[in-house]
Amino acid sequence: MSDAYAQPTTEADRAIPGPLAGYTTLRMGGPAGRIVAATSADEIIRAVQATDEPILVLAGGSNVVIGDDGFPGTVVLVRSGGLRVLAEDAESVTVRVEAGEPWDDLVAATVRNGWAGLECLSGIPGSTGATPIQNVGAYGQEVAETITAVEVYDRLDGTRQLVPAAECGFAYRGSIFKYQDRWIVLSVDFRLARSPLSGPVRYAELARALGVEVGDQVPLAEARAAVLRLRAGKGMVLDATDPDTSSVGSFFTNPVLDRATYEQLLERSAEVGDPPSWPGADGLVKVSAAWLIDKAGFTKGHPGPGGVAISSKHTLALTNRSGTASTGDLLMLANTIRDEVHARFGVTLHPEPVLINCTL
Repeated sequence: MSDAYAQPTTEADRAIPGPLAGYTTLRMGGPAGRIVAATSADEIIRAVQATDEPILVLAGGSNVVIGDDGFPGTVVLVRSGGLRVLAEDAESVTVRVEAGEPWDDLVAATVRNGWAGLECLSGIPGSTGATPIQNVGAYGQEVAETITAVEVYDRLDGTRQLVPAAECGFAYRGSIFKYQDRWIVLSVDFRLARSPLSGPVRYAELARALGVEVGDQVPLAEARAAVLRLRAGKGMVLDATDPDTSSVGSFFTNPVLDRATYEQLLERSAEVGDPPSWPGADGLVKVSAAWLIDKAGFTKGHPGPGGVAISSKHTLALTNRSGTASTGDLLMLANTIRDEVHARFGVTLHPEPVLINCTL
């Protein structure tokens, strides 16, 4: 699915400065010094090499918060697209996907072709090139499970490289590519299973929606349809007519706590019950950020300054409901939520989107 708010590439993109709000799903962001559209990996590299000023690489704009002062340098709009098969056999297929390919278009294509591995990531806005940066995940799947390599341009030494998945530093909602500007993603390689069935359903909510048990498999199209319904019900599928979707999706990541911090949280939450949690390796526990926010007094629809608000459908999404709110308004609400959650539970929430020329 294409980004509903990102403007199409035009010749004007290559020449004029202007506000970046039209290129983000939040519809927020001040002016750019210059905007350049790049429709291929070679054009992306040339655009980066052509200037010594600061560069912001922007594709779908679905996981970025840009400050009200905008970005003073050059913004490179990634508008490359397409995929090609690199290798295939009876059990799997490996495809290379250009960075600017709309993510949900790719997922839809894999489901049509009977390629399993991305079906539970349906409906996520943005571009394919952004997925390894964030190690995008939902409903029990992460892109790290299927990525075999990421093609990048290394600004440090001026080379084009293929980074194997093992060297990408994939972690919960992170990778070596996040929070730095050394590497610019050009394309992503995925190895997918040839199967009419999804992978084992790992997420209890999705299993209930499908009427199956956790661990069962279902036809790919059924898995995709169920995920799209669940996401739409939470305002997580872009819809220009629904102000709840003017967001970056989940604004905060689920905190990952060591055992001592988790035990302290249980003591402080005794009056409201135990938070939903998921055990991890080395005694770590992932805790629901949405639960912490709700129990700290910020329910669905909670208003903030300037027309921002918590989504009426999902506590983790902060929205530009008015369409005219500023980034400052959004960050004021986010700061209030973060401070109250810490005061109530002793847990610090961290933003999931990348913050550009602004801080939380």
